Amino acid sequence: MKISELKDSLSGLEAINFKLPDDSYLPSHFHVTEVGLVTKHFIDCGGVERKETVANFQLWEAGDYDHRLAPQKFLHILNLSKKVLGIEDLPIEVEYQQNTIGKFGLEFNGKDFLLTEKQTACLAQDACGIPNKEPSKAATSCCKPSGGCC
Repeated sequence: MKISELKDSLSGLEAINFKLPDDSYLPSHFHVTEVGLVTKHFIDCGGVERKETVANFQLWEAGDYDHRLAPQKFLHILNLSKKVLGIEDLPIEVEYQQNTIGKFGLEFNGKDFLLTEKQTACLAQDACGIPNKEPSKAATSCCKPSGGCC
């Protein structure tokens, strides 16, 4: 999800709900404690220079049970982040404290914001000799319903 999609999604909501990948919800008294512009400048294991930039939100909860972040307040925070940090229409990464700080992607299902799992990956699989995970032609031809091997 990008910033523009988040803003569009917030405009029609009365309340903001974040749902974790295990289908549990963040407590309704969560805070957005940070909005940041994060740039990662690195080389992959194949020696290719890369740069990634995301808008980063940190969600946090405390004993402030009366706190509720209204959609309009969140929109105000987003607009302020553009003014102060120069955040454009970037992809969003969300941080949320669990056993350790978890990093999540963000989607919207029409009602709730979904914190989606992120995975690591080798960005230079060909340079590292990582085999292609696509099944071979022999395996796919054998394992057809009429192939006799399944």
